[in-house]
Amino acid sequence: MRKTLLAAAALVTLSGAVAVAADWPAFDKLDTNGNGVIDRIEYQKNVGALKIEYAPNFAAMDEDSNNGVDEDEWKAAQKLTTSYTARCREASASWCKDAK
Repeated sequence: MRKTLLAAAALVTLSGAVAVAADWPAFDKLDTNGNGVIDRIEYQKNVGALKIEYAPNFAAMDEDSNNGVDEDEWKAAQKLTTSYTARCREASASWCKDAK
């Protein structure tokens, strides 16, 4: 639970811009060697494919700290970032640059 909260905090901290779920590439696009895990090097080389201003931190996505992001961790990060975006759009406070 603590790791999930830390991951959420890291994603929110690093997600100063609005991220759109459609901008997330398929897991396979970043898993260039096809082993079922996005390692840190693959992520760094292909993070530009996310097409969002502030990409999630690799360590925050790697919930089990095995130095790789599997498909479940990838989907969780995408869902969390998308959720943050929805909350940002609804915000009236200054924490979100796109607030009403």
